[in-house]
Amino acid sequence: MSVSAAATAEASEYHSKDFNWETLRQEIENDPSLKYHLLPFPSPQQEEQHSKDSIKAWQKFHNQHSSGKFFKERRYLLKEFPELVSCGDGCKVLEVGCGNGSTARPILRGNKKIVLYACDCSYETLERAKEFVAGSNIVLAEHRFRPFYCDFATTGFPKWLACEYRREPKDQNCLSDVTENKSHETDAWPMEETSGCVGGMDFVTLIFTLSAVPLQTMPTAIGECFSVLKPGGMLLFRDYGLYDMTMLRFEPEQRVGFREYMRSDGTRSYFFCLDTVRNLFIGAGFIELEIEYCCVKSVNRRSGKNMQRVWVHGKFQKPT
Repeated sequence: MSVSAAATAEASEYHSKDFNWETLRQEIENDPSLKYHLLPFPSPQQEEQHSKDSIKAWQKFHNQHSSGKFFKERRYLLKEFPELVSCGDGCKVLEVGCGNGSTARPILRGNKKIVLYACDCSYETLERAKEFVAGSNIVLAEHRFRPFYCDFATTGFPKWLACEYRREPKDQNCLSDVTENKSHETDAWPMEETSGCVGGMDFVTLIFTLSAVPLQTMPTAIGECFSVLKPGGMLLFRDYGLYDMTMLRFEPEQRVGFREYMRSDGTRSYFFCLDTVRNLFIGAGFIELEIEYCCVKSVNRRSGKNMQRVWVHGKFQKPT
């Protein structure tokens, strides 16, 4: 079986309705030992300092997991977001928070016509993503994969991504004026598009990225994504859902906000309910196309224990 055939077979076997989320919710909310997850959080951390600390923590995290084995290739995305397979010549996709390329590889492999722009807040991670994509035997990957450094939640996207579509006032859902840092690090990431305009994205993917952004910063971050899309373009969303097993493993002292948690390594995670996601994206100007919980049972190979995973799946469109 070829690589592409294997990826298609794996995607076709993917399922996301193994249990009912409402039943899980009732079980969690009726368990006294888990009540602390439901309590309000009175004093959120300072946004600016928290954002800087979070970026450093994620950079360290990716350095520790540099082999690429920690993140498996997300082949299910081709089934969950078939629009990425069917879009035609000249289709431009922006992956926000590309990590080591676990999302980029199936997208590039699934559609040979896509040009994929991918950003991350770690130079080292971008280098590894380039290496993994280059070593994946993907057609014309070196020409179709265009990584660049950006922390979209704090500095915004560079103007050249979508300068033709800056129709909103500067203080509403508009691209930030990102100043070019002329350090040796940015010089290592030349992009020919910096001198012109890419002309907007057909798709933006936010795959397990928004949950790492402080809650107070999320509206600004989503507004940035809105601005780089062409009119009629789509944002494809997937992230941690409320009462996912990883949320329930956090201890009370790891809470840094309501439904927000800090791991021991300094990385953070927010767990979304459908209403929060809906309000965030509609508030940024998007039209809701799809939104639902994905509820998947899996088995820990080491312990043999069943795990109940909850993710939020969504598709949102920029008005034409």
